[in-house]
Amino acid sequence: MKSTIQNFKNNNANSLTKKVFQIVFLFLVTFSIQAQDKKAKELLDQVTAKVKSYDNIVIDFKYTLNNAKENINQDSKGNVTIKGNQFVLNFMGVTKIFDGQKTYTIVPEDEEITISKVNEKDDNAITPSKMLTFFNSGYKYAMDIVQNVKGRKIQYIKLNPTSAKDQRKEILLGIDVQTKHIYNLIEMGKNGTKTTLTVNSFKTNQPLSKNQFTFVQSKYPNYYINKLD
Repeated sequence: MKSTIQNFKNNNANSLTKKVFQIVFLFLVTFSIQAQDKKAKELLDQVTAKVKSYDNIVIDFKYTLNNAKENINQDSKGNVTIKGNQFVLNFMGVTKIFDGQKTYTIVPEDEEITISKVNEKDDNAITPSKMLTFFNSGYKYAMDIVQNVKGRKIQYIKLNPTSAKDQRKEILLGIDVQTKHIYNLIEMGKNGTKTTLTVNSFKTNQPLSKNQFTFVQSKYPNYYINKLD
């Protein structure tokens, strides 16, 4: 049986997975320049060209969640490896493997593994290919402030959801002007919650194992297997 702690971790891992893919795959979509900031579009195009040239991407990140009103201040670290439509995410002690067809959620603390098929038509499905079109509509964007972070020039682009139902007030995307890599992603919620994903390490074209995205059940002999499909 899933514990309350496991559900909390899975929910946070799902949310974090979406944010990671928003960072990487935001730049693989085709943006309309109608009613948009042309300078922001030019910068996005430059990052798009850079990201598309990579065979794989490995990211180490820091994730923070703050809400002053609720006195919440949480920090977590994790990493994700992405290649094509496959990924491995490690976050809050949970490992999520997506082999292109199924997602394997591994929780060592509970010795439990949840296996589920991914339906691309499901709005909550988390796959690299689905994230290719995440920002294709529903957002207006424009150039924002520039900050100097330890000698790095970080240009922010502000994205504002156009739907009144969206619980996010705004999103700020920080781009390293020199490398054209993403520095961070900041989401401001209408309820005062601020979440920040900061990229500590952005590596590309790494030597990966041929079984990098393969779930091997024999590695977990005593785990309970929960198949949802």
